[in-house]
Amino acid sequence: MLGFDFLISSHIMFLNNFTSLINQPMRRAFFILLFTAAFISTRAQVKKQAAATTVKPTAGYNIPITIKPLQNKWIYLYSYYGKNYQIADSVLLDPHGAGILKGKTKLSPGIYLTVLDHKLKLFDVLMDKEQHFSITADTSHLDDVKIIGSKENDLYTAYSKFLSQIAPRLNGLQQQLQSAKTKADSAVIRDAMAKTNKELNNYRDNLIKTNPNSMLAAFFMAVKRPDAPAIPIVNGKPDSLYPGRYLKEHYWDDVSFNDDRLLRTPFFDPKLDEYFKYYVSPEPDSIIPEINYMLLSARETKDMYKYLLGRFTDKYINPEIMGQDKVFLFLFNNYFSKGDTSWLNKGQREFIFNRAYSLMANQIGELAPQLNLVDTLGKELQLYNLKSPFTFVIFWDPNCGHCKEMVPRIDSIYNAGWKQKGVQVYAVNVDEGANPAWKTFIAEHHLNNWVHAYQTKEQRDAEVKLNQPNYRQLYDITQTPTLYLLDKDKHIIGKKLTIEQFNDLIDAKLKSKN
Repeated sequence: MLGFDFLISSHIMFLNNFTSLINQPMRRAFFILLFTAAFISTRAQVKKQAAATTVKPTAGYNIPITIKPLQNKWIYLYSYYGKNYQIADSVLLDPHGAGILKGKTKLSPGIYLTVLDHKLKLFDVLMDKEQHFSITADTSHLDDVKIIGSKENDLYTAYSKFLSQIAPRLNGLQQQLQSAKTKADSAVIRDAMAKTNKELNNYRDNLIKTNPNSMLAAFFMAVKRPDAPAIPIVNGKPDSLYPGRYLKEHYWDDVSFNDDRLLRTPFFDPKLDEYFKYYVSPEPDSIIPEINYMLLSARETKDMYKYLLGRFTDKYINPEIMGQDKVFLFLFNNYFSKGDTSWLNKGQREFIFNRAYSLMANQIGELAPQLNLVDTLGKELQLYNLKSPFTFVIFWDPNCGHCKEMVPRIDSIYNAGWKQKGVQVYAVNVDEGANPAWKTFIAEHHLNNWVHAYQTKEQRDAEVKLNQPNYRQLYDITQTPTLYLLDKDKHIIGKKLTIEQFNDLIDAKLKSKN
C-alpha cells in the first residue's frame, strides 16, 4: 500500500527507513514535548488491556490485525504528531501472526503507522470516528493491505491502488527528465508529467467532490498549494509582486486550524515551515499577526492549540534571528500570563515566566538598562554617562575560556576600525570574586582604551534588599561573553551576534546616515 509519503512527494521527501526517524535526536522540540503527552503503551499495559472486560462495539477502538508470515512479533501503532511520532498502542502477534489492538478510549483521529519492532514501517492506516475494523496484510505484498469495516480506509485503499499505477509513470518521467539531452526532449517530458499530474489531481478533486466530509478529502484539501496567477498589468505597468501576495493570501484557504486531525499527518507541519520560510517576512511584527491568527483559530481544539503554542514558543524563545524573541514575549503576554496554559506543571511555568522576565528589558529598539557599576579603583561608572555614536557592552568572566579567546579578538577589531568609528567599549566583569585575574588580564592584553567595570558585593546586596532586578537578569546573561551594541541614545540595536555581524551592523548603520 502506497502511503501518504507519496501524497506529499512533490513538496517533501520522507524517509522509508523508520529506524532513523525513531532514533534520531529531536530537533529543538523541548517545548513541544512539554506541552503534549505521548500516548505510550508499554507491553505490560497491552497485556492488561487484553485481560480487560470486553467494551461495547461503539466504544473505544477494537482492531484485529493479522500480518503474515510474522510470528511472535511486536507490532507498534504510531501516530504522526507534527515533526515527531507518538506510540498509540502495541500488540504481540501470536504464532499465526494475529493480534488485537484495542482500548476503551478512541484514538485521536489522523494517520497512523504500523511498525515492526520499532524499526520497520509497514503501512499506514486512517483512524477516524469508526475504529472497529480489521486489518489483514502480508509482508511480501504490503501494497495489498485489506482493511474491512472502515469507509475511510476503503477510500484510502482505492487511492493507494490508483497511486500504484501512476507513481511508476511519474518516477520514470522524472528520471527521463534528468537525463534529457535537449530542450525539446525536456519539453516533451514536462508535458507528459503535467498530464500525469493532472490525472492525479483530477482523482483527488473527484474524491473531494464525491466524499466531501471524508477525512481523506480534508487531507487532500490541506495539502494543496495555490497556483501562482499571471502577473497583471496595473496602470500600464506589470505588478510583479501580485503573484506572491496572492499565494500568501490563499495559502491556507483549505486548511482549518481547528481540525486536530491535521496534526497527525506528515504534511501539516512541513506546510507550516514552508509558509513561514517563504511567505512571511522574518520581522517580529510580520510574524506575530500570523501566529496569533492560527492560535486564536485553534483555541477550542483539544490538541492543535497546545501544539502550535508549544511549537512557536520553541522556535522563538531562543530564535536564530536577532530580535525574534519579541515573538516569544508576545506569546507570553497574550497567552501564558493570561492563564491559557493550565496544562503546564509548576516547573514548566516557572521556566517560561523566568525566561520572559529575562527578555523584557533587552528588546531590540528599547533603551538598555542602566548600569551603575564601579571601575578597578572603585570609582562609579554609569553606562549612560558615556557619550559616543555607539557603545559596545561586553559581559565577560576572566576565568572563562571562551572569553579569554573572544575579548582579545574584540580588542583587535576595535583598534583596527571601531575606535575610529566612534565606538566605546563598556566591559563588565560578571565575577567580582575574580577581580585579581580580571585586572591581570586587562594589563597583559593592554585593554587600555575600554571602560572596565564590575558590581561590588555591597551594590548587589542593596539590590536584593530593595527587591530590584540584577543586571544579569536585565541583560539576559546566561553565558559569557554576552554582547550588546547600543546607539548614541543607548537604544539596543544589536545583541548576541558574532563579532563579524556586529561589525557589519555598525557599517550598515553608518552607511544609512550618509
